[in-house]
Amino acid sequence: MDIVGFLKSQFICHLLICYIFIVSGLIINFIQLFTLILWPINKQLFRRINCRLAYCISSQMVMLLEWWSGTDCTLYTDPESYHKYGKENAIVILNHNFEIDFLCGWNFCERFGVLGSSKVLAKKELSYMPVIGWMWYFLEIVFCKRKWEEDRKTVMQKLLNLRDYPENFWFLIHCEGTRFTEQKHQISMQVAEAKGLPKLKYHLLPRTKGFAVTVQCLRNDAFQEEYYQRGTYPAVPIIPPRRPWTLLNWLFWALLLLYPLFKLLINMISSGSSLTLASFAFVIVMASVGVRWMIGVTEINKGSTYGNNDNKQKQK
Repeated sequence: MDIVGFLKSQFICHLLICYIFIVSGLIINFIQLFTLILWPINKQLFRRINCRLAYCISSQMVMLLEWWSGTDCTLYTDPESYHKYGKENAIVILNHNFEIDFLCGWNFCERFGVLGSSKVLAKKELSYMPVIGWMWYFLEIVFCKRKWEEDRKTVMQKLLNLRDYPENFWFLIHCEGTRFTEQKHQISMQVAEAKGLPKLKYHLLPRTKGFAVTVQCLRNDAFQEEYYQRGTYPAVPIIPPRRPWTLLNWLFWALLLLYPLFKLLINMISSGSSLTLASFAFVIVMASVGVRWMIGVTEINKGSTYGNNDNKQKQK
């Protein structure tokens, strides 16, 4: 194993990355709080500032995908349309099979310059999550309770409010409504059969209330079918060029935050105080637990109980 691979495998490196992300995120959340005074004075300036602040947070996660793991996402598209990406608003349909699906979507947003302004339709619980959830609040992200009777007015109003947004943005939507699992797929296909709808091999039934034309966009799952059979999608494969800004942003926060951390650690070790060292160890443990909790919010086995209620009603 080379030195870079060795460092990537070390828990201390993971911990330092988490430290930089959480501390910088909380600092940015704090700054975002003060931008609220701009809303009644100049709403568009408030929005532009928060796009830049949000980029400082979300780009750190994209940095891990692009520069830490060395991952590239391939875009299959019409070359004639390629030059329009990032230069106009768009609704982007995403599958939801894995925990990092959203990160791949963010990767494309970054490469076309709309990461800071990107929007999602997110469950209400995420709005309470520090760093990302609070960042989304200032980005006017559309939060929903997944109860259409309660969401109808609020979701529509929030979407209408984005019509005068000053930045080009992509609205990323997981139209399946939850992450794919075999159990959810079986339940979803039972619903499809009962309603006389086409059965999908690799997807759950889309939530048509959230996006009415989803079925048409999926084209009876033809894109995914070709991928599973041939290992490629139709159209021309293009890897958008990687930009340096995610790495430069992370390096800025690393230089800003690691120096006081190491200085504090050296001072504590020099003091020789058992209580001080124990306190520092406690903080490290709590930080690890906090990061684990944040990751756990996005895990597949913590997803919604999609279809379970319908299934239970049928069994009564």
